[in-house]
Amino acid sequence: MFIFKFIVRKHERGLLFKRGDFKRFVAPGEYRIWNPLGRWTVEVFDIAKPRFEHRLSDFLVMQYKEDVKRLFHIIETGTDQVAVIYERERLVDVIGPASRALYWRGFVDIRANLIDIDELSAVDHDIAKVVTSEAGSRLKDVAVRALYSREVPEGHIGLLSVDGKILDQLTPGLHAFWKFNRAISIGLIDMRVRALEVSGQEILTRDKVSLRINLAANYRFVDALKAASSVNDPLDFLYKEIQFGLRAAVGTRSLDALLEDKSAMDRDVFDHVVTRFAEIGIDVNSIGIKDIILPGDMKDILAKVVEAEKAAQANVIRRREETNATRSLLNTAKVMEDNSVALRLKELETLEKVTEKIGNISVYGGLDSVMSDLVRIKR
Repeated sequence: MFIFKFIVRKHERGLLFKRGDFKRFVAPGEYRIWNPLGRWTVEVFDIAKPRFEHRLSDFLVMQYKEDVKRLFHIIETGTDQVAVIYERERLVDVIGPASRALYWRGFVDIRANLIDIDELSAVDHDIAKVVTSEAGSRLKDVAVRALYSREVPEGHIGLLSVDGKILDQLTPGLHAFWKFNRAISIGLIDMRVRALEVSGQEILTRDKVSLRINLAANYRFVDALKAASSVNDPLDFLYKEIQFGLRAAVGTRSLDALLEDKSAMDRDVFDHVVTRFAEIGIDVNSIGIKDIILPGDMKDILAKVVEAEKAAQANVIRRREETNATRSLLNTAKVMEDNSVALRLKELETLEKVTEKIGNISVYGGLDSVMSDLVRIKR
């Protein structure tokens, strides 16, 4: 009862304390210590897990330098350095700037690579791939703590910002940066042709008719870095400029002019935006009016106007056809007046039309009597 017994196995190391005060490191073996008052305690560590994390780490390094050098790998980083830690050539941890870490010497090979990060430096692709794809929670914690990474999809450009300042544009692929001592973000810009809808614009024409207009613009970024550096929100800027161009195009035209030539409005709005956006790295391919929506009372008025126009056109066509028919009859009459054969043929044609729906007919006095009785032409 008064003897403190403990065992430190071959794969273990111990720290021995008396009244909570560190006394020495304990190598593998069996130990017996006279301990009538329970003043002695021991903490045992499995060196198969090499990372040594203890509240007294800094104290031990300062006060027991030789023992610590003998028992541990000491990894220290400067204010502008990180250390990438490998166990059995497998990446397991990252030590941040101005830090110290202890790893037990033993049967697990430990290797540390020191990396300078005084300037913005990208993380090695192999390191980034391992850290961001590793399923283990330990490396996930490393990724959150030490790296900023983002995948730039195909057809996009990544805009790299450091401490709020845009520094570079990144090609498609995985990009990772050490984020110690700095705030890093990567914004994505779609470089493909895209559509911008500008809907429900209430605008007055020159003759004070209120219209609601919907239009669409096709655009794409040709210089994403220039566009993002020139204006805070390029798409919001494009949206507003299209609105301004549309108001200018509609406000200088009457309703009739707008309805007769909508493409003229498209050209005016396009001319308003294309040059100024080319200067900031955005190519506006086309702008087109989709809908012109009239007020309800104006729709009724225009419907009546169209109805009246169509009725007038129908009257003109009907009179023209009647005139042509009368002229044709007059010409036919003149031909028959001078030609008895033509007259006879016309009589037979008339007889055919009269009798075409009659089932039976009785004839008295011969064909001449039929012709003279049914068809009488006054000469």
